[in-house]
Amino acid sequence: MAVEFYDVKLKKKVSVDDKSITKVKFEGANGRTTYGIRGKTSDGRSLTKFVSKKDWDAMKVPEEKK
Repeated sequence: MAVEFYDVKLKKKVSVDDKSITKVKFEGANGRTTYGIRGKTSDGRSLTKFVSKKDWDAMKVPEEKK
């Protein structure tokens, strides 16, 4: 299953395969956690998409290690 990301450089939506996606948690200074996913394009660039915690938990992809 592919996930759609918005590529700012190309100014259009692109699909990234599940094999190139990891889950990410962003910890804010105020203690708030924001959830996202990162995907690698075919030319090696990283794309980030913010998602809800429910969607983040449902994704069956590895979590990015810090």
